[in-house]
Amino acid sequence: MLNKVVAAVTERIEKRSAASREAYMTMMRQQEQLGRDRSMLTCSNLAHVVAGNKGPDFNNLLSGKQPVVGIISAYNDMLSAHCPFKVYPDEIKDAVRVKGASALVASGVPAMCDGVTQGQPGMDMSLFSRDLIAQGVAVGLSHNVFDAVLLLGICDKIAPGLVMGAAAFGHLPTAFVPAGPMSTGISNEEKTSVRQQYAAGKLDKSALQEMECKSYHNQGTCTFFGTANTNQLVLEAMGLMLPGSAFVPPYDQRRKLLTAEIAQRMVDRTRLGENYRPLYEVLTVKNFVNGICAWLAAGGSTNHTLHIIAMARAAGIEITWQDFSDLSDVVPLLVSIYPNAKPDINALQAAGGVPVLLKALSRRGLIHEDVLTCTGSFADQLTTPVLKDGELKFVPCGESSDPSVLISGDGCFKEHGGIKVLDGNLGRSVIKISAVAPEHHHVRAPARVFDSQHDVERAYKEGKLNGDAVIVVRFAGPAAAGMPELHKLMPVLGNLQKAGYKVALLTDGRLSGASGKIPSALHVCPEALRGGPLAYLRDGDMIDFDADKGTINCEVSLEGREMATLDTESLEQTYGRYLFKSCRKTVSTAEQGATFLF
Repeated sequence: MLNKVVAAVTERIEKRSAASREAYMTMMRQQEQLGRDRSMLTCSNLAHVVAGNKGPDFNNLLSGKQPVVGIISAYNDMLSAHCPFKVYPDEIKDAVRVKGASALVASGVPAMCDGVTQGQPGMDMSLFSRDLIAQGVAVGLSHNVFDAVLLLGICDKIAPGLVMGAAAFGHLPTAFVPAGPMSTGISNEEKTSVRQQYAAGKLDKSALQEMECKSYHNQGTCTFFGTANTNQLVLEAMGLMLPGSAFVPPYDQRRKLLTAEIAQRMVDRTRLGENYRPLYEVLTVKNFVNGICAWLAAGGSTNHTLHIIAMARAAGIEITWQDFSDLSDVVPLLVSIYPNAKPDINALQAAGGVPVLLKALSRRGLIHEDVLTCTGSFADQLTTPVLKDGELKFVPCGESSDPSVLISGDGCFKEHGGIKVLDGNLGRSVIKISAVAPEHHHVRAPARVFDSQHDVERAYKEGKLNGDAVIVVRFAGPAAAGMPELHKLMPVLGNLQKAGYKVALLTDGRLSGASGKIPSALHVCPEALRGGPLAYLRDGDMIDFDADKGTINCEVSLEGREMATLDTESLEQTYGRYLFKSCRKTVSTAEQGATFLF
């Protein structure tokens, strides 16, 4: 029986979204009723399509008698997670030809890595790249040649942007084609230790570089449970990819077969196939709630407090942080991987992966079973791909093979999900509570106020942070600086905590899935640049940070104070950031998804 809170939150979202969802569905029906999009193309239009395709697909592309699958790719060979996509288009083309269909690369989209831009000017463009990717998908599909869509993208902003763009063409059957994580390198515990030692000046840069290259050492996603792997878990839970495919590594024999399988299945889901399944039938409130519950149960990235809201809005669905908070109260933590624990994403896959997690949630009544997926139904999501005599088969997923990583039976790691909303006189924010030890849930300490993470790092190196403190980093919100991730702070704050000080972070910026042991109130709304309370804080103001109660308050009255100001736009000029001025001006709040599209 479905949990009462899950049912109530779902109904609440449906009622709240009634008008916007109907507007979206009206648009989708209008597009659908026009018939196959290619019927709008003239002879000249088609001539341009086939001009560069004189090979085996020429006749099909010209006649239109068989389906054409559009590929949107985020391939580049600089990022480990996207390197595998280089060969995917040819594999997909070969696979669909078996079904008499054709495939074309419709467009490429940007794929930047927060790991590369961490602490760099480029990080200020990272979040905005999500919406640019959505626009890029729309541009690629605007040619109206395609009967189905395959999305090749994994990492932080890329996958949500692909969903947002594909939603605009929701009348087309659409699926994700993942590539999987890299093999496990050095332990995450060793990685954290070396970073903290370097921040404390105990190791030189060569030792740090050697460690980082041992950690990030192969093709595939980073192995910690950051935003990239959270994307994959959420998208599989929403039914947007083949069951059990999210975390099959690039080097696994099943990987190539899974790519061919999803390509061929999507041919059958076109108007010309046997089981038409438009994307709008998958991007539903119930499937979004399923994705949220899986995300909470796994203790995933805080970035999804932005991305889920933005993806849902692209499909006419209005989700709020309060929905997350209420679901978190009833969804237990069932996954224990880094940064919440020592094992990484490969351990989750070995324990049973997403199908076993969904089975555990189903058993607890915490997931909707009356949903459709891109290729089937919820029952299919509880299967896992295996090789039998060299062929790909989907078998019942069974139970967790490692309850220390994934609990499928009784019990849980924590009674509540990994994400919590904090309210108080300093605004609203989110915290990834799953990785924070209970003794650090409540911090009462004076504020140390900074306008940049670099100023925090400098103060630490000068020995000015030796004491209990709530570190406040303001003017890091979406309107001020594109909402950069502030991971340069983690080794610093980790060392302070290790030294015995009570320390917490309060910011209108981001941290993502790598948020670890430090209690961090993130995405504070309203942000400082737009008059939020952080703009009125001063050094020494006593802050009561209570994650257990879900509150964060300043114990000193802020009334009558002059608002701190910062000419953030003058700081956002170099390295191409001036091109994003209009994004900063129009971007919505973090609680509204930090998007400039809606």
